[in-house]
Amino acid sequence: MTRHIRGGASGPASGGAGTPGTPALLGIDLGTSRVKAGLIGLDGAPLGFGRAAHGFDVDPATGRAEQDPDAWWSGVGVAVREGIDGAPGPVEVLGISVAGHGPTMTAVDADGLPVRPAITWLDTRAATERNELEATTGLRGWALGVLPAALWLDRHEPDAARRTRWYLNSWEALALRLCGVAATTVVPGGDALPRAALERAGVYGDRIAPDVATGSTLGGLTAAAAVHLGLPAGIPVVAGLNDAFASFHGARMLGAGDAIDVGGAAGGFGVYAARPVQVAGGFTTRAPMPGLFSVGAAMAATGAALDWFASDILAGSRSVADLVGEAAIVPPGAEGLIFLPYLAGERSPLWDPNARGAFVGLTLRHTRAHMVRAILEAAALAIRHVATPMLEAGVAVHAMRSVGGPAHSDAWNQLKADVTGFTVEVPRVLDAAAVGAAIVAAVGVGAHADLLSAIRAMTVIDRRFEPSTERAAIYDRVFEAYVGLYPAMKPVTDALVAA
Repeated sequence: MTRHIRGGASGPASGGAGTPGTPALLGIDLGTSRVKAGLIGLDGAPLGFGRAAHGFDVDPATGRAEQDPDAWWSGVGVAVREGIDGAPGPVEVLGISVAGHGPTMTAVDADGLPVRPAITWLDTRAATERNELEATTGLRGWALGVLPAALWLDRHEPDAARRTRWYLNSWEALALRLCGVAATTVVPGGDALPRAALERAGVYGDRIAPDVATGSTLGGLTAAAAVHLGLPAGIPVVAGLNDAFASFHGARMLGAGDAIDVGGAAGGFGVYAARPVQVAGGFTTRAPMPGLFSVGAAMAATGAALDWFASDILAGSRSVADLVGEAAIVPPGAEGLIFLPYLAGERSPLWDPNARGAFVGLTLRHTRAHMVRAILEAAALAIRHVATPMLEAGVAVHAMRSVGGPAHSDAWNQLKADVTGFTVEVPRVLDAAAVGAAIVAAVGVGAHADLLSAIRAMTVIDRRFEPSTERAAIYDRVFEAYVGLYPAMKPVTDALVAA
């Protein structure tokens, strides 16, 4: 069946049989603060993009960090329709796939509707359950997925647990609402969950959806979902993946040594390796590219720090772009000012929910621009912090892709190259997770033969930045101070948290 859509002032409408549309894949990226929907051509050209924001319910005192899955669903409808309206002409949607933030435990009923708010990856209440499951199952870090939060819910909110049919990750929950099929996605070659061990640990295995490989077709877009999105029913919905892994695809990561700064609210660093490597503070998993391993680290708020400063501290009086421009003329090292980006605790490499952010070295000569410069440098210093043990373990980094909003700034891209010592490469389309989801959809519906050929066909590196040896010497000293601040401040911050 051929499907045509066209954007218009009165909303999308089906095109007639004589109105051929440009073939495209719909990649949906559910981020921490907003959802993005990209109509991506078979050559990777962006045909239309839409965005919608959603809120966050955070209570640092209890560790709660939740979101409303119904708000995600509303945002998907807004973003997809906006993308359709922005397309230059008729578009034939061949397939849909979703990337999403996580691990974010979404408890849904038999109809796929949420029974309570989703427990996001920033939530820290399931620390006890995480430790128990690591000891029981042998899984570590991200490999546990939503299981710690699911076990926490069983113990602390038994009524909600009884009403739950499926414990799903964010992208799996959206896929269920799109096509009516519940699935636990596994990257090709990845390990299935040890369900017997989960039962012994107290996790109800019948609430964990069947394993399905990323890139497999789940089902067709339901009639209700089609009305919500403004698309024809029946479009194939393809099993998606974590937004970080989707960004790997969208950033043209193809082989060992390809690395990425994933950007986003949390921030993270990943690199492909030919073999599994154990590193302190990080994790190794099967890569979304068959035959490779992903050595990675996920931070908590390196990306959110600049938005926090711009919106909460400066009350929106300056745009982020203007602030970055001001910071670009401040000397490297921000004249002795260092920022710790631990505004939501920290994951890699500290794994300390009690870690706290700080400006260190403030003097009367420091200005707003110095503070922004320190925030930008902290995002790069955090990458260097998690990458250092990877490099020491023998992992090679040939080049680091920069994606997301920060990659718009050449000054920030150059700063990252100078701080990390890596060549920084910027792809043509910076919304890499949406492009990555579209790539997965393309393979799933047979629009491209396999993942490697789809990435090669649908991504292009647009700009490169080489590190400066002169500035590297400055940042060596800044980095030494940066890594020494957390252990020096920990006794003070722990006491403040306990007070």
